[in-house]
Amino acid sequence: MAEGDHFAMTFAPLSLDEVYQLADDSRNGAIVVMSGMVRDNTEGRAVSYLEYQAYEPMALEVFKTIATQIRQQWIDVTRVVIHHRTGKLLVGEISVLVAIGCPHRGEAFEACRYAIDTLKHNAPIWKKEWYCEQDGTLSSSWVSIGACEEE
Repeated sequence: MAEGDHFAMTFAPLSLDEVYQLADDSRNGAIVVMSGMVRDNTEGRAVSYLEYQAYEPMALEVFKTIATQIRQQWIDVTRVVIHHRTGKLLVGEISVLVAIGCPHRGEAFEACRYAIDTLKHNAPIWKKEWYCEQDGTLSSSWVSIGACEEE
């Protein structure tokens, strides 16, 4: 893990300010932050809330591997920050934050996109979507985040 990188899995709400500060470095010309949020619908079904579960030790290793891969492809990246929530999240809450610090914005955008796409396909994280059906009942289904469509 490179100095200054930071990875976390937490039940606590995620902080945009904290992630931005962790990605900040005097060498940066750009910090790109991607914030994934719980939306109110999936494929036309009303979402009440999500539940995230993860195999935390392996997820954190995947985050570290992503950072290593980023540094191999974009050698000027100064900081990689990846934080993901677990537990019950309501509509509008942040589920994942990825921040990339880099001297140039193009590389920062590319590395950030790579990080979130790779995380979604490789990290052992699952979400259970809870839907509010038309009759007022709740139903749910588990989904590996890697199986989610690109969002």
